[in-house]
Amino acid sequence: MWGNNTSTSVRIPPDQVARLALARARRAARAKGLRPGDPSRHDRPGRSPDARDPQLVSATTKALVADMGWDAQIVAGTLAARWAQVVGQQVADHCELVSLEAGLLTVRASSTAWKTELSLQTSSLIARCDEELGHGTVVQVHVLGPVGPGFGRGRLRVPGRGPRDTWG
Repeated sequence: MWGNNTSTSVRIPPDQVARLALARARRAARAKGLRPGDPSRHDRPGRSPDARDPQLVSATTKALVADMGWDAQIVAGTLAARWAQVVGQQVADHCELVSLEAGLLTVRASSTAWKTELSLQTSSLIARCDEELGHGTVVQVHVLGPVGPGFGRGRLRVPGRGPRDTWG
């Protein structure tokens, strides 16, 4: 609405409103001595960067991860995504990552033979994790055996201890 008379309304199309606003902004910039293509205030020599300046996404993301305490989850996610590269394809085929919490890496082997093999190779597994994820990320490795079927359920359940040493 333009004018002092409130009873008469004049509708200006939105594209004209935008053009008028742009023309006002250009006039104000010319009045301040600014011209298109001139170096911005950020590019002037002698000016130091401050918090209002644009920041790199990586720096902002690192600050967010540190503020939220997501460091451990990021490392665990990285290890899960790169599991075959970190431990090797043959080991990755026979064991899976269960968890990584407070330096304790828990893995589950596909058989009792692989559980024994991985238990013997814990120091080399820690060394590989140190190379790939950073020193001290994995301090201890706990290897779990395979999980077999549960014998305590079903309508044909046999009472008693049952076969306890078959799995693990």
